[in-house]
Amino acid sequence: MGQHVTRKCAVKKNGTEGSMEDQQAADLAADWSDICQGLRKDLGHQLFTQWVKPIQLGKLNQDNGTLDLFLPTEFSANWVKDRYHDRLSLAWKIASSEVRHISIQVHPGRRKIADFDLRGQDGFGHRAANDATMAMESIGDDGFTSSVGLDPTQTFAAFVTGTGNVLAKNAAERMSKAEKPQFSPLYLKAATGQGKTHLMHAIGHSYLQAFPRARIFYCSAERFMVEFVQALKSNEMIEFKGRLRAFDLLLVDDIQFIIGKAAAQEELLYTIDALLAEGKRLVFAADRAPQALDGVEPRLLSRLSMGLVADIQPADIELRRAILESKLTRFAPLEVPADVIDFLARTVSRNVRELVGGLNKLIAYAQLTGQEVSLQLAEEQLTDILSANRRRITIDEIQRTVCQFYRIDRSEMSSKRRARAVVRPRQVAMYLAKVLTPRSYPEIGRKFGGRDHSTVIHAVRLIEDLRTRDADMDGDVRSLLRQLES
Repeated sequence: MGQHVTRKCAVKKNGTEGSMEDQQAADLAADWSDICQGLRKDLGHQLFTQWVKPIQLGKLNQDNGTLDLFLPTEFSANWVKDRYHDRLSLAWKIASSEVRHISIQVHPGRRKIADFDLRGQDGFGHRAANDATMAMESIGDDGFTSSVGLDPTQTFAAFVTGTGNVLAKNAAERMSKAEKPQFSPLYLKAATGQGKTHLMHAIGHSYLQAFPRARIFYCSAERFMVEFVQALKSNEMIEFKGRLRAFDLLLVDDIQFIIGKAAAQEELLYTIDALLAEGKRLVFAADRAPQALDGVEPRLLSRLSMGLVADIQPADIELRRAILESKLTRFAPLEVPADVIDFLARTVSRNVRELVGGLNKLIAYAQLTGQEVSLQLAEEQLTDILSANRRRITIDEIQRTVCQFYRIDRSEMSSKRRARAVVRPRQVAMYLAKVLTPRSYPEIGRKFGGRDHSTVIHAVRLIEDLRTRDADMDGDVRSLLRQLES
């Protein structure tokens, strides 16, 4: 941490004002990434995603050491301030000696924007007549983009398509077109970090291009329930229902969190029926299929699955590589070697969000320390991400996969035969055993008929060399790696 602070001071003394600000922003972003990792573990996925993830970093006031933290709505800002101010303040003081205080507030660009709050405004930018000036500031000429919480970076153009997500992407584009879709609602099903939220935001942006004055609302199921309960307690259910059903496009994320909430489920059911009856559009997303939503009323399950259920499969290695390469233009002229991209694509396979986060962390570290991005740096700095993604692959599994690939008998892995058709697959299996398992050379040798460790070393070095000179051999190894790591 001492070196970190010294580096910041050096930049302030020697750089221009513009570069100082850029460096400070990079430092704060790196610190925030570390803080978020700890908070994600402490709070759990649900709370972190709902309250901490939306936080945007503001500027650090050098005079009093106050760092601004922005949230998109007054409701979320107050919630985080009441429950997490002390925790966030302590985390920042530990991460950076320059941050002495934090200020949690609504983002200036959204200060006049409503939560889905039905007291005095309708939830999508319109206000009472005496608030006309604020309404003009909120809406603007580009429609209601600022009032629905859409992420400007999550568009169809920024979505990288592969075999596992092409159906969902095409269905999302169809839902956003001016022409009436053939299905509604659209239900996006995917594990965490595979792109369903990105597609929901992209639908919103594209729909606004087709209908600039459209009324759109994006929220999580948890937020829907919070607002429903507030309206219930304050005797404002009629207003709640009326404004909710006035939207042209309703996007509800993480619908699995509505499990067990009977009253909220019933209201959502009636809302779906009302919107569909008027030809309006609905999009839902969850981490499981509608039929797997335990604790959800059967009629609601029927509505959720009556349109199109589009499954987003986990990104394969080719899609992961394409996603990483699509991000590189942001970091030019910094170069990221192809072997680093390949390494990240192979090893960070749990979800795309973690994959991109790993790349961002690696590049931020390289920029802040002045080091070149390399395979060694990636292995050193991404140990937490890599260990979380590493699936335990056994030597037995490697031998079985290699034998199937080369169509030889499994016994050849331990045999003494020296025919080329047997030796080369055996050497490939030894190489993969060294790359994919923590086993030592002697341990690997024992698994291959009690061979000496020097034989394993020779095999590993030979395959490494052949991969650089022989395209067929490199293709074989890549194919085997994909099979074993999928």
